[in-house]
Formats: sequence, structure tokens, C-alpha cells
Amino acid sequence: MSNHPHPGHGQVAAPLAHTHRPSAHVHTSEDVLVDWETLGPFLERGAELHTPLYEQAAAWLRELLTAAGGTGPDAVRRVLDVGSGPGVVACLLARAFPDAEIVAVDAAEGLLERARARADRLGLADRVRTHLAEVPDGLDALGGADLIWSSKALHHVGDQRAAVAALAGHLRPGGLLAVAEGGLAPRFLPRDIGIGRPGLQARLDAVGEEWFAQMRAELPDAAADVEDWPAFLADAGLRAPRTRSFLLDLPAPLSDDARQFISANLTRSSEAFADRLEADDLMNLARLTDPEDPAGVTRRPDVFLLAAQTVHTARAQ
Repeated sequence: MSNHPHPGHGQVAAPLAHTHRPSAHVHTSEDVLVDWETLGPFLERGAELHTPLYEQAAAWLRELLTAAGGTGPDAVRRVLDVGSGPGVVACLLARAFPDAEIVAVDAAEGLLERARARADRLGLADRVRTHLAEVPDGLDALGGADLIWSSKALHHVGDQRAAVAALAGHLRPGGLLAVAEGGLAPRFLPRDIGIGRPGLQARLDAVGEEWFAQMRAELPDAAADVEDWPAFLADAGLRAPRTRSFLLDLPAPLSDDARQFISANLTRSSEAFADRLEADDLMNLARLTDPEDPAGVTRRPDVFLLAAQTVHTARAQ
């Protein structure tokens, strides 16, 4: 349940759709250095807003581990959150699996510091620890796990199929691998926002997809595979595949914290897509992120947050 929102697919250099990282510093397709540690507060806020979605997913994982042939949630002794970011979901997993040690794995030490501080605040420091490693490498020192969760991290690895196989290799017998990839790009604006041409969000989604495709193509060892996550899990030798999507539905009027998050996300979009968007869209993004503008997202009454995250799972033999 990694907890970060990328563009079109997550929330990083693009809007509310892609935000996870397998390494602390990643070059985007625009050759802009993404400093994940600096993004820590943004990533943490986004994960906190998505908590209802992650809690639903955690409850589902408990059900799957209870199903026929499973180990049962009470038998889960070690959980890896691979690409954990600031640790929001790692702490949620600690609550969902109270008998387990949780290991938050990330390549950004600054984010792991936030994870440790969060666990300490929540009284979970004795059960949540951190491990500095690139994804999916660097896990050998951890030993096996009963549950491995990875959210929006593997799409930053060139060979996603090989990354799934690498994670699967760390499962204990009967253990569960859960990969949160795909779903629907978040929605937060009406089609017609009253300024500029209608359909701004759709245009942001389109350029976000272009950005994402170029980012993927430029990754080391990039493999042009069809993104069939259940097939990747099957190729890794896992069985009993399951796929389910979870909804985050925060209707208008949004909280101030949610508005600030969306404003920050739109600011990142305007910076990342400055050479891809038309001048009028950039001007309207400036208005949307202006806290003094009545048309801005921090003041208008119609801003909402609607997202769907898909989770793919399968079990070790």
C-alpha cells in the first residue's frame, strides 16, 4: 500500500495519478530530477487522504489470507511494503496485521525517516522498521515474507515482469504478493469549470499519459510488455490470482487539507507539462492554484476527489 500519489498513473511530475518511486532520485522524460525526499510532505498528505481506500484494500488482503489454502491473517509474521514512501500504509498494515513485523522498504532515506517518525507517533515503533534499498533489488537481507505489498512503485522499473518475479521470490510458502498498479486517474474538477475551454482535466490526463509513456520508455532495461499484471504474477509461478479495485470518494465540499493537496498537485502538473499544454490551459492552471482567486481550488465549492486503485494479488505455492 505504498502511499504516494504520479501523472496519469500516480502523482509525481504529473497529476494525481502516479506517485511512487523505486529510487530516491529519478530522471523524468523531461530530464528533470525528481527528489523524492523533498516530496515527502506531499506524498504523506496524499497517502493520508487515500487512507479509506487503503483500509479497504487491507481488509481484502486479510480475507484472502483467510481463504482456503491461506495462512490466515493471524499467521502473518512479516510484511514488506516495497516502495513504502513516508510509511502511511506501512503503519496501516501494522494495524491490519497486529502480530506481524512490518518492513518499510524504500530507496529514499528521507522518506524512511518520515516512516520511522510516523510509527513512533502511533506507538508502532516496536513493530515497524525500515530498510534502505532499490526496488526490487536489495531485499535479500530481509529474508522471506508472508505478505508483500507494492503500490505504484513497479511502474518505475524498466522490466516490470522481472520485478514481479523478484518480489515473488521473497514470499514464504502460501504467502501473498499484492501489487497496486492501474485503476482510474483521479478526478477532482467538473468538465466545465467556468474558466477557459471545458475539458481541462481530460487534457491533463492526456498529456500525463504521454509523459508516463516517455518516462517508461527511457527507464533502464525498459521492456515493452503488455501491462498484464495477472500474467506477470502467473509467470512468476504464483497461483490463485485475484484482482479488485477500491474507490476513494471524497465529495464536495472538500476539506482544506484535500484542497491544498489538489492545488499542490496541479502546481506540479503545470511545471511538468509546461511544454505540452496550450497557453490558455497553463493560464487557467495558474488561476486554479491561486489561493486568492475565487476560481481557485482552495476556494471554489465544486472541487471533489474521486479515484480508483486496482490491486492484483496471487499466492506462493
